[in-house]
Amino acid sequence: MTWPSAAPGGAAQPAAEPAEAQAYRILRSRIDLSRLPKYSRDVTERVIYATADFDYATDLFCDEEALAVAVAALAAGAPVVADAAMVAAGITGCPVVCKIGETLTARLARTAGISAPAAAVRLAFGEVGPGAVWVVGGDPAALTEILSRGVEPAFVVGMPVGFVAAAEAKDALRVSGIRSVSNVSEKGGAAVAAAAFDALFRSAVTMSGSRAAGAGPGNAPPEDG
Repeated sequence: MTWPSAAPGGAAQPAAEPAEAQAYRILRSRIDLSRLPKYSRDVTERVIYATADFDYATDLFCDEEALAVAVAALAAGAPVVADAAMVAAGITGCPVVCKIGETLTARLARTAGISAPAAAVRLAFGEVGPGAVWVVGGDPAALTEILSRGVEPAFVVGMPVGFVAAAEAKDALRVSGIRSVSNVSEKGGAAVAAAAFDALFRSAVTMSGSRAAGAGPGNAPPEDG
C-alpha cells in the first residue's frame, strides 16, 4: 500500500484506493470467476462491474475463440458500429459509427417501410462494409437486420433489451454461426453492450502492434490481489 506524506495534523494516511480497483475487489470477493478463460472472464467481470448484477455470470453466453477473434479484429483496426446513441456514448477510445439519429435514417425508414434501427444498420453497413465489430444494446430490430442483411461482421456484441423480441433475436444470433457475445434473457441494454465491448477493446489496445484507436498501456482492469 502507498503511504503519502503526513496530512495536516501530522498523521500519515493511506492513499485512497481507486474506485475501479475497489469495485473489482468487492466483485471478486463475492463471486469467483477464475475458472473462466481470460476473455470470457474479462467480459463477464466488466458487465457485472457496469451493472452490479451478478446474474450475468450465468446469463452471458461467451465463446473464448470468438472473443479472441474480436480482440484481434479490434487490434487490426476494424470499424466499430453502434446501433444506438446511448451505446455509442458508452464506447470510448475509438471512433464509432452510429446512424440512428441521422435525417437520412428517418427518411430511409419511411420510404423502405422499416424501423429506424434497421435503417441505421443499412446505412452503417453502406459506410463500413464487411469486417466491422457491431455493438447492439438498443432495439432488437437492429440485431435482426444485421442477421438478415448479410453484413459479414467480424464480431457482434448482441445485447438488446426488452420483453418483445430481444431474447429471440439473441437466440437467432447464437445459432447463426456469427462470432458473437450475447446473453440469454430479456435483460441487456446500452450499458451492458458497451461494457462487453470495453472488455474486448481493453485487451485489443495491449496487443503488440495494435492499431486500435487510442492504443496504449494502462487500460486493463485491476488484477487480483
